[in-house]
Amino acid sequence: MDKNLAKSLQNTGVDTRFVSIMGNKIFINNLKLSRFSRKKERLFKKSFPEIEVIRSKIFQKICIRASRTLAHCISPQERIFVVKNDDPLNTALYTILEPYKRKYGIELVYGNYIDERIELNVDSIALPITLDDEAENILNLMINGEKIGLLSSNESYKGKKLLYPLINVPRLWIRSWMGIKQDNSIQEQYKSSEDLLRFLEGLIPDVRENLFKSALFLDNII
Repeated sequence: MDKNLAKSLQNTGVDTRFVSIMGNKIFINNLKLSRFSRKKERLFKKSFPEIEVIRSKIFQKICIRASRTLAHCISPQERIFVVKNDDPLNTALYTILEPYKRKYGIELVYGNYIDERIELNVDSIALPITLDDEAENILNLMINGEKIGLLSSNESYKGKKLLYPLINVPRLWIRSWMGIKQDNSIQEQYKSSEDLLRFLEGLIPDVRENLFKSALFLDNII
């Protein structure tokens, strides 16, 4: 079905490297580069009236940030393992990665948890660690007087390369895109860090990004 949708979109002049085809929904990752105009949408829906085309500005922002990370870490024809469940972060992860099947010819390998299919012939594992996860972890280490380290500093697991497509994406953006008001994904150990982060963001612009950049700098020089 996805191949039929992709072919129909291509026939109407849409660049499918910049849209995510997820069941009966199509998410536009980049409106300009996809060339998915309203006129083309009307032409497409003549053949597929049941398919919903979603034009979310916040999702496009997420994809743009993710693409800057993925451009440096994905190789053509790579087989990438992704945990597939109802977790919003994992859902965001494979929705963002889906068009890379057409852009780079990658293959997504799904499973319920990492070790379930790690022995398969996959090249890498994509993890849903967000910018907030890093910022909260950094603050938690500072509060407890521990050495600063990054969650995304691990480059491999059991010989498989680790990917962090959401590492520059705020968790709030994902919640907003999915219409989730309450965040239940924060671990108990990071509750105080999250409270402090919310306080700091009212005083310091881009506090999450700055914490991450500082920790990344320290990680590179130590």
